[in-house]
Amino acid sequence: MAIGYKIAHVIRDKFPWLWDLTERFNSILFSIRYGETVSRFRFSAIPDGYKIMRMEDVSTEDIVNFFAKQPAEAFTFFKPHGFDYKSIQSLQKNKAFLAFFLIDCTQDDAERPCDDKQPTIAGYFFIRSFFHGKGFRGRMVDIDYRNKGLGTAMNKLLNEIGFSIGLRLYETISMDNIASYRSAIKASNIKIINEDFEKREYFIEIIDEPISPKANDERSENIS
Repeated sequence: MAIGYKIAHVIRDKFPWLWDLTERFNSILFSIRYGETVSRFRFSAIPDGYKIMRMEDVSTEDIVNFFAKQPAEAFTFFKPHGFDYKSIQSLQKNKAFLAFFLIDCTQDDAERPCDDKQPTIAGYFFIRSFFHGKGFRGRMVDIDYRNKGLGTAMNKLLNEIGFSIGLRLYETISMDNIASYRSAIKASNIKIINEDFEKREYFIEIIDEPISPKANDERSENIS
């Protein structure tokens, strides 16, 4: 699986035209296999004071502005796709890219209404899915909403939809991104598939089983 992931990255980085063709083909096949299941799915573990909007229901401009307001360091370990207008529009049309925004409703008032026209985005989370039943998850917490537990909450939401529709979930985490690693093991049972010390990355599978606090505590203690 790790080899396939590396090949996919080479295609995306070196042959963008082939990646685009593959994305379109995958979107069609994923929609055929999972479309009905995805349309019926509803989240149940939404954090209090927030709501969820699908990526296609948020304006492209609002999404671009969300990424533009984040500090440069937020993208050190987060480069899953382009953040320009054209790239976001393409993702919004991709049926296999299951992406969502966590909308803040805790400050719902006349100036900051909790509605679909003026959403206050607190976080972004997604699964880049494939028709053969695998998905790669990722998330970003808005700079103003860090240290509120939203990263862990979004991991749980990703597990909820991914496992509910029948996907096997994976993720890459930088060995230098300790906060992301701890968030992953706090929300999920994980299995380390590969450790790439050259790129300093863990390639992990998210296991659809109850969290094992003892095992995950041991993993947490082993990172600095």
